[in-house]
Amino acid sequence: MATRRHLAAATIGIATVLVAFAAGAAKVYRWTDSNGITHYGDHVPDASTTQVRAIPVYTEPSAIARLRIENDGDRYLAFADNRLSGPIEVQLDFSRSDNVVGRPLLPARATVAARGSALVAVLQSADPERGFGFELQMESLPGDPSARPQNVDYVLPLQQEAFRIDQGYGGHFSHNDGQSRYAVDFAAAIGTPVLAARGGVVMQVESDFDKAGLNLERFGGRANFVRILHDDGSMTLYGHLKADDGVLVRVGQRVRAGQQIGLSGNTGFTTGPHLHFAVQVNRGMRLESIPFRMQGPTGPLRISGGRGGL
Repeated sequence: MATRRHLAAATIGIATVLVAFAAGAAKVYRWTDSNGITHYGDHVPDASTTQVRAIPVYTEPSAIARLRIENDGDRYLAFADNRLSGPIEVQLDFSRSDNVVGRPLLPARATVAARGSALVAVLQSADPERGFGFELQMESLPGDPSARPQNVDYVLPLQQEAFRIDQGYGGHFSHNDGQSRYAVDFAAAIGTPVLAARGGVVMQVESDFDKAGLNLERFGGRANFVRILHDDGSMTLYGHLKADDGVLVRVGQRVRAGQQIGLSGNTGFTTGPHLHFAVQVNRGMRLESIPFRMQGPTGPLRISGGRGGL
């Protein structure tokens, strides 16, 4: 299972107002005032304006951050608002710029605390004698890049009598990138109880996806999942959970090792029902899986590049 980096965008023209988008479908209104100046906003303007046009905007259904632009005199302040119950890292850059400079220079990165906001950059004209305009894009990634994961034992993340690993470390089917290289796919019938392999705080969930298949473009970045943040900054990911009722915890909830958090399923990019499990860290705008130790009923879990066992 892969989780895409989420993009947020804002377009600011000369003498415009704040444009900020929440997750999901929305509308932005473009209008020209009586002085011939074009504005953008997220509300319908008053009756004194003319040429109002609604612009549909589509963003990721579970965007983890929002790019927020505030006007501050002759400059703009670019903030990142974190939607997760855990830290994230963002990177802000221009997708188009005209006579504008950022402080700090773009691309600029910032770490944003759980449910918090951070000023990423201040934008103003490079030459005050001329007008300026810009377009921004922001990438966001779960986790604090300064996290230092501890070497701990994890418990089995499934409540079932027999265990089988269908894909282990470096599996050729889908464990061939940084965020999945050290992931493990456990065979599990749909509806098998999924357990927290380590205590922590539920940082992120996705529970409204009900499709599955081998079309990487359609399903590679989508699946129902739970992400749990641990005290050392590492995160565990439990993916391909059951549609509809596969997530049994809420964002911000603290869970203990062995507590049920969901039901296994078959959502996203998958050949069949299983649980995708990984321990991940943010390595500076780069989400990576790391090797882990896990105890089974009879001893340590044995993991290989293909199938494995207990």
